[in-house]
Amino acid sequence: MKQNSQPPLRLLLDSLCQGNRKSISRIITILESDKNDHKALTIELLAALRQKQPRQAIRLGVTGTPGVGKSTFIESLGMHLVSRDLKVAVLAVDPTSHTSGGSILGDKTRMHNLSREASAYIRSSPTGKQHGGITNRTAEAAFICEQAGFDVIIIETTGTGQTDFNVADTVDIFVLLIAPEGGDELQGIKRGIMEVADLILVNKADGPLESSAKKTAAEYEAALRLLQKRIQDPPNFPKINLISAQLEVGIGQAWKDIQNLVQWRKANGIWDLVRNEQEILRFRKELHNQFVQLMSQDKNLAKLQLESEERIRKGLEEPLMAAQQIMQSLNRKSIGHDLDN
Repeated sequence: MKQNSQPPLRLLLDSLCQGNRKSISRIITILESDKNDHKALTIELLAALRQKQPRQAIRLGVTGTPGVGKSTFIESLGMHLVSRDLKVAVLAVDPTSHTSGGSILGDKTRMHNLSREASAYIRSSPTGKQHGGITNRTAEAAFICEQAGFDVIIIETTGTGQTDFNVADTVDIFVLLIAPEGGDELQGIKRGIMEVADLILVNKADGPLESSAKKTAAEYEAALRLLQKRIQDPPNFPKINLISAQLEVGIGQAWKDIQNLVQWRKANGIWDLVRNEQEILRFRKELHNQFVQLMSQDKNLAKLQLESEERIRKGLEEPLMAAQQIMQSLNRKSIGHDLDN
């Protein structure tokens, strides 16, 4: 008889709440697993944690195009927070290797100083087949880190495209890093990211790039004025700052701005409202994911889908009609199952 290699639920929970690094990593690995026993354990873990009084940390999302200095900024901010006796968790989402299926970059190698701090925890997760700059379990991983006692959870996205703004559905504060001399980039800036960013930081504002950074900041300030004012923002937000993550210039001011925004939103009821809406979005996404999984696991439905796709490629069937027929087939299957019971 095969012995269950998983530790008891209570042991995992106690170890997690004590901030044990190995337990945090093990639980996040379970969260990200597709194994049926891991899925069942995930539900038990999350349900047990929610029965307590769940802790809330500041969830901070950081995005920006590759090469803008996201990891350098996160390490500088992390070291700044650790020096103020705050515990920091970094959930870095890396592009997936098509060969191994694992993370290509691995942020512990890019955040050497922060990874050595006892008050910091860094976890790199591959995106897999997920889109949106984060993994399918990033929100749950952030919740786990909150319950483990971390004060700030920093989520670094892949920074590979417009879908990165989806991270805003997972975090409390969303930071967009941009590089100097971004005038041409501004013409094609992802409107979705601009609309959800709370703080825009022009990085590398030092040395010969300082004047270019100031010009870039002015261009983005002008672009922000064209966007509609959001109800979740106090005066002067969203705002743009100049920083040099490499020289650790402007990091303290960025953290003060984040704190001020958090305090204002909590005082005005925005914080809880947004958190609750994010929970609803998680439910809807999970419902969608499980429906897609159901479609792929049902041989008859999977066959019907492939046949429909082939007819669509040949121009023999209208996509909307094909989708409707599959849904009707699913409904008939569900009704038949109810009658059998």
